[in-house]
Amino acid sequence: MKKLLVFLVLLVFLGSCSNSGNGELTGVKGRKRYYQPDPFGMVYIPMGSYTMGVADEDVPYAQLNNPRTVSVAAFYMDQTEITNNEYRQFVYWVRDSIARRILGEIKPELYFIAENKKTGETFDPPYLNWETKIEWNSEQQDIRDALNQLYLPENERYFRVKEIDSRKLYYEYYFVDLKAAARKEWGGQADPKDAGLANRPQGMKDRSVYVRKEVINVYPDTLCWIHDYVYSFNDPSTEKYFWHPAYDNYPVVGVNWKQANAFCIWRTQLKNSYLYGKKGESSISEFRLPTEAEWEWAARGGYDGNSYPWGGPYTRNDKGCFLANFKPLRGNYIDDGGLHTVIVAHYPANEFGLYDMAGNVAEWTRSAFHPSSYNFTWDLNPDYTYNAKDSDPSTLKRKVIRGGSWKDIAYYLRVSTRAYEFQDTSKCYIGFRCVQDFLGRQKDDNPARASKVYN
Repeated sequence: MKKLLVFLVLLVFLGSCSNSGNGELTGVKGRKRYYQPDPFGMVYIPMGSYTMGVADEDVPYAQLNNPRTVSVAAFYMDQTEITNNEYRQFVYWVRDSIARRILGEIKPELYFIAENKKTGETFDPPYLNWETKIEWNSEQQDIRDALNQLYLPENERYFRVKEIDSRKLYYEYYFVDLKAAARKEWGGQADPKDAGLANRPQGMKDRSVYVRKEVINVYPDTLCWIHDYVYSFNDPSTEKYFWHPAYDNYPVVGVNWKQANAFCIWRTQLKNSYLYGKKGESSISEFRLPTEAEWEWAARGGYDGNSYPWGGPYTRNDKGCFLANFKPLRGNYIDDGGLHTVIVAHYPANEFGLYDMAGNVAEWTRSAFHPSSYNFTWDLNPDYTYNAKDSDPSTLKRKVIRGGSWKDIAYYLRVSTRAYEFQDTSKCYIGFRCVQDFLGRQKDDNPARASKVYN
């Protein structure tokens, strides 16, 4: 009996060894295979190499876009610029989150989640409860008084209309400054004990110094149409441009570079919250603004050396129709079909399936502008970035914009033309679109790609 017991123990031991890979390096088992679904409203942009920069005559002889061969990794990009209706979702989310924090002070059991009922885990600070509806028209005096903090004061109301005070719509977020960590900057300053990056130690004393906090007012500048063109009567329709349903599917404008970045972070947070809450997953490639090199590769549509996203050297097709919304014929704005901006996806897409990569509105990129950045950036996923502070000089706050707009001549529509604007300014001719990194193959080799194109 004793021998039988020893034999059984030995058998169990040998069986446990076989489950560990027989002593071989097999990696961690039990992890699910990852498939990256197509993000809604985005198209897949394959990796590729191309000649970045001017392929024809450098018209202004500015030497800002000298040609060079670069390689770009695959990514997803929005089919169109972010529309008013999509950006409004962001604004409403910020409004509702602030309202829930206010009401949570009165009824924490309804508007806050302080504990996970399944696991017993407690949250400090508590999460917002998005399942509870906001009592905007509540009959309770304490709730009405609390929500009144979000509205314009009575002396600022127009015809006594009760409106949300857009000056209070702030979005607070945190991010890790990885470039500062790579450079060993402590609180924005180089570590005095650093003897050189080659001897950078494995790990830091306190990585919290690389966590940055941003607080951004998210409401777009609805007066940009007037202050951009003082001697022009643009206000009868454009003052309604952001909030009126007639402009739902027009590209959002009046959004500065910081607000565009905040939108990308919120969009990532929105998707992560859904995956974690509904599917138990928390891994997703983040949404962000495209780099200058990514934007140009996507705009070229796979062509190399083309002047415009549609591949040809002209702004008209073979029927004489303009192929983008810009300023043609010395100011005949309506000859291309629009007076200022037009609905997104109004003109044909390029070979990658992207709309309005030329004209309509120019687009923010994540890249900082430097006249000679083409000369010192690497040729693999080139990107020059700089996190400018409010105290920095204006030359350090320049961000690259691409694509040209409804008010620009054809030169700015070229895929190689570079321009810039300051990160803290908003214009009636600048919008943006998001990208997402490509992490792996699809579950289906030919998936039906979700589209947000508006007819």
